[in-house]
Amino acid sequence: MKRQKLIMTLATMLVGMSAWAQSHEFLVQTNKLGAPIPSTMYGIFFEDINYAADGGLYGELVKNRSFEFPDHYMGWSVFGNVQLKNDGPFDKNPHYIRVGYSGHSDKFSGVENEGYFGIGYEQGAEYRFSVWARCPQGGRATIRVMLCDPSTMEERQQFTEQQVNIEGSEWKKYTAVLKAAKTVNKGTLRVMLRGNGQADLEHISLFPVKTWKGHENGMRQDLAQALADLHPGVFRFPGGCIVEGTDLATRYQWKNSVGPVENRPLNENRWHYTFDYRFFPDYYQSYGLGFYEYFLLSEEIGSEPLPVISVGLACQFQNHSESAHVPVDELQPYIDDVLDLIEFANGDPATNSWAKLRADMGHPAPFNLKYVAIGNEQWGQTYIDHLQPFVDQVRKKYPNIKIIGTSGPNSEGEDFDFLWPEMRKIGADLVDEHFYRPETWFLQSGNRYDNYPRKGPKVFAGEYACHGRGKKWNHFNAALLEAAFLTGVERNADVVEMATYAPLFAHVEGWQWRPDMIWYDNLRSFRSCSYQVQQMYSLTKGTNVVPLTMAGKPVAGNSDQDGLFASANFDKAANCYYIKIVNTGDKAQDVTLNLKGMKGEHSGSVTTFHADNLDGENTLDQPHRYEPVVKPISITAPTHNVSIPAKTFAVYKIEK
Repeated sequence: MKRQKLIMTLATMLVGMSAWAQSHEFLVQTNKLGAPIPSTMYGIFFEDINYAADGGLYGELVKNRSFEFPDHYMGWSVFGNVQLKNDGPFDKNPHYIRVGYSGHSDKFSGVENEGYFGIGYEQGAEYRFSVWARCPQGGRATIRVMLCDPSTMEERQQFTEQQVNIEGSEWKKYTAVLKAAKTVNKGTLRVMLRGNGQADLEHISLFPVKTWKGHENGMRQDLAQALADLHPGVFRFPGGCIVEGTDLATRYQWKNSVGPVENRPLNENRWHYTFDYRFFPDYYQSYGLGFYEYFLLSEEIGSEPLPVISVGLACQFQNHSESAHVPVDELQPYIDDVLDLIEFANGDPATNSWAKLRADMGHPAPFNLKYVAIGNEQWGQTYIDHLQPFVDQVRKKYPNIKIIGTSGPNSEGEDFDFLWPEMRKIGADLVDEHFYRPETWFLQSGNRYDNYPRKGPKVFAGEYACHGRGKKWNHFNAALLEAAFLTGVERNADVVEMATYAPLFAHVEGWQWRPDMIWYDNLRSFRSCSYQVQQMYSLTKGTNVVPLTMAGKPVAGNSDQDGLFASANFDKAANCYYIKIVNTGDKAQDVTLNLKGMKGEHSGSVTTFHADNLDGENTLDQPHRYEPVVKPISITAPTHNVSIPAKTFAVYKIEK
């Protein structure tokens, strides 16, 4: 009797083990290539929030360099005989200062700039100072340009100094290169008049000499390099809500962001006042980082440029009256902005003035623009009525340009359900979906795109991030769930054409919104856990989807799949397969890879991203605390057993 019970118990265990093994067998059909994966699949979205442009990616170190802030001396300390003037050489930035003799040899006249949360100087690094200047009564004047450390206990605050001689009554640009004698995180730039006389100073500027690709009006090196290291397929700019503006007057106007940098007008940044609990009254857009620079950066990091243009609607969250928006019959100037932008990017300098401006700025060849997004997070019939004339005119003149519409600010709901059918009717090429959602949403959305229609507009997941409940920061668990969700994006490459995490940048002292992908102070930066996930996907994007199922179903975190998510692809150029597996569960999971169509031994590697502390994150002091680990492995086909630790994202590379 005991023996019979033992046999029955063993039989039951074997059946259970067989069922368990069945549920964790991944059928990877390596001999069946699926949909092509768009080169744009994984990209980046830039918005000037969190001091992402001025004070961040844009290399300018001086705040309010042309004295155009509403408080004209904001960012500046003024001492001695200094007067504000408004008849300067640049019509869009008319203000400048006149610095004169103080009346006493031991009393100084000049100004000092605080930068963005201070100015960071690195010992041995060079900084290019420039100023437009003149002597209003002719003759000569000398200014002292000093890199200073106001907090120092040493004898001298200024640790590097040069003199610049100004001659004549005509406005000219003067430059000097200063080498920092020490490292300072919160320094200042001080400019003093030496001796008697007068000097008019306009557009006082300071850049690191070492910018991205050495451009004088360039990007901060470490932040631009972080973008390049992502190998993004698409670069969406200049933002979302700032494109709309709090009102139409403060919307982003791309035509103001091109041409000579000295004559690009200031624009209000809506993010300086949107959140009263993170209030930054000195946050404006200098437009120094403008559309030319965005296009150039896209080209240099190998991504497709994707500009977003106003559809004539101010932010609908803040403007509920129709009078706040442009009437449909008055939209032509806004439509012209789109048509002219396409010429600026792609046109012939010999036949188009906007294309000629591009060439004059240093890029005669076209930027090969293929996409344009019209509107950001608009909704309702109002948006459809506004979008239609844009689509009609762009289609007629530039039929090859892909037009991106929006499904509104939410990932589902009334607005979403209304807009998707309307986007099909209007003939949008892609529909921009946004979802800042909690962990539960990401865990439940692995199948989101499995049942989307295969015909009609493609999906652009234009803004998304996992927001932890009570933990809106870049902790590991949020990144892990983003990795899980992206398996469904990759599996549905015939529906999803591109996806961009958001927001991209944040200054540790100047953020309004979190989480964000890349954080920094004046001298240092770190790449978040979400950055690591994005990079893992981008570097293993592949060229074709490969079918991967478990018990005949996609591996998408379903109730019977033990928290597992997975996708697979083939890369024709690298001649290898990539299998991505995310274990969101609390226990390790054993998985059998059934590599149908393959035999024998294959070399490869496994890249794992794991953290014992789910709330852990990288920091300025520990920028490399959580990073993927790569190990070489050998794969046996057709079946190979692997174990995925709890809370782990693993990417298997298998050489064909």
